Amino acid sequence: MKSFIASRKIRISLLILVTLTLLLAAAVLPPTPQSALYHEFADQRSYWGIPNFLNVISNLVFLIVGIAGLLYLKKGVLLSRHQPVATGIEMGLYRLVFASTGAACVGSIYYHWEPNLISLFWDRLPIAIGFMSLLAATLIERFVAHWLTYFVILLPIAGALSSLYWLWSELYGVGNLNFYIAAQFCSIILILLLVSGLPSRYTHASDIYRVMFIYGLAKLAEIADQEIYQLGNIISGHTLKHVLAGLAVYFILRMLKKRALKPSYEMNQ
Repeated sequence: MKSFIASRKIRISLLILVTLTLLLAAAVLPPTPQSALYHEFADQRSYWGIPNFLNVISNLVFLIVGIAGLLYLKKGVLLSRHQPVATGIEMGLYRLVFASTGAACVGSIYYHWEPNLISLFWDRLPIAIGFMSLLAATLIERFVAHWLTYFVILLPIAGALSSLYWLWSELYGVGNLNFYIAAQFCSIILILLLVSGLPSRYTHASDIYRVMFIYGLAKLAEIADQEIYQLGNIISGHTLKHVLAGLAVYFILRMLKKRALKPSYEMNQ
C-alpha cells in the first residue's frame, strides 16, 4: 500500500513538472509565428463551386461524430448502473468534447473555404477546447476532490485563451504559436501519463491509447500532406488527417459505450 501511495505521489509530481516545464518553455522560447506556407495545401481542387473540395467535405466526419456523441450522452442509459460517467462534471466535459468536435467541422470548413488567419482561428479554437476538455475529463476520473472540479473547468478556458492569444499575437505583428502548441501537446502528454500511472474509476480506460495513436497518425498525415497526395493525386495528407482525427473522436465515444464503473467504486456509492 505504501509503495502504491509513493508511486502515485511520484506520478502526480511528474504531471506537475511536465505542465510547468511546457508552460515555461512556451513563455521563454522565441515566438513561433504562423508560416505563410501553411495555407498552401497539396490538394486545391474545386468541384461544384466548392474550393479545396476534399479538405472542405472531409470535415463532415467531425459533425457526424460530434452529433453521435452528444446524442449518446443524452440517452437514459446514463442513469443505469453501468453509466459511462459518474458525475455531472464528467458529463459536461464529455459533452464539451463532442460539441467541440462538431464545432471543428464548421470552423475547418470556413478555414478551408477561405484560408486566412481569422478563419484559421475559428478552426483551431474548438480543437484547443476539445483537447483540454478531454484532459479535464481524464483528470476528474482519477481524483475525487471537491477543489478539482473548479480547476478542471479552467482547462477548456485555458485552451480557448491559447487560441485567442495566438490570433492576437498575429494581428499585432508578433505571431506566437507557443501557447497553442503547449495546450495541445501538453494535454496529450498529460493524458498519457494519467492513464499509464493512475487508475480510473472505469473499465476500458486504456482505450484512450488507441485514440491517441490514431490522432498521432492524423498529425503525421498532416505533415506528409504533399507526399501522400503525390502517391496518386487522389487524396491529400490533410484530407486524410480530417478522417483520422474524426476516427479518433469516434473511439472516445466507443470507449464510453464499452466502459462501466469498477465494482470497487460502485460499492463506495
